Parts: sequence; C-alpha cells; structure tokens
Amino acid sequence: MARPVVYEQTNRPGCVLQILWFAFVGWWLGALWVVVAWVLCLTIVGLPLGAAMLNHVPQIMALRGRRLVQVSPQGWVSDAPQVNFFIRAIYFVLIGWWVSALWIVVAYALCMTIIGLPFGFWMFDRVPALVTLKRA
Repeated sequence: MARPVVYEQTNRPGCVLQILWFAFVGWWLGALWVVVAWVLCLTIVGLPLGAAMLNHVPQIMALRGRRLVQVSPQGWVSDAPQVNFFIRAIYFVLIGWWVSALWIVVAYALCMTIIGLPFGFWMFDRVPALVTLKRA
C-alpha cells in the first residue's frame, strides 16, 4: 500500500525582507506579542487566544509562515493530521507552556546576534509545535 507524501509548503517573503522586518518591527512587536499571549494563557478565558497567538510567533517575529500538506496516493491534498486535542491540551498544561517560554527566550537572544540570527529564526518556526504540538 502506498503511503501519503507529506511536504512543507512555504509562503515566505525573501530573506532580506525578513531580516529588515525583524530589525525594524519584529523584535519589539514579537516581544510584545509573546508577553500578551502569556498573560492571556494565565486565564481560563484567554487561554485559547493566548495559545493561538503563540502559534503565530514565527509570522509576527520574522514573517515566516508554513504548513504541512499531505498528498494521498490518489493525488488529493489535505492538511497534515493533528494530534488529538485532549493530548495537546494535557501537553500544553504540563510541558508546552514552560518549554516554549524557554525556547522563545533563547530564540530571541540568538536573534540579537548576527551569527545566531538564522538559528533564532529556525527556532521561531518551531514554536507552534512546542507550545501545543500543533502541526503547521
């Protein structure tokens, strides 16, 4: 039986535009975005919005968007399947919130150096998966 093929579909502006965005807007807007998201995550009512905001950190910080697409052997395209909602919720409460906080701080610090900038952007791309096991 043929297995479906999963590939990454990207929709990003050029590297120069991403660096300029981060240098002039992304570093401060992203920091503000993360703080607001974490404050929302502290409340039951704000938790869904806060988690959604944390899933969009790559777009806010560095204009980086991506999603995984699954192509079946028959040729149809669908979004990659997500992990069960309840497993994602338990993961977020026990692990996701603090691991992603540390991850974002390290990524932000790396982006403050020219040498660490590419690795910091790579780390921002992985924030949604760390927060809630979301498959982009």
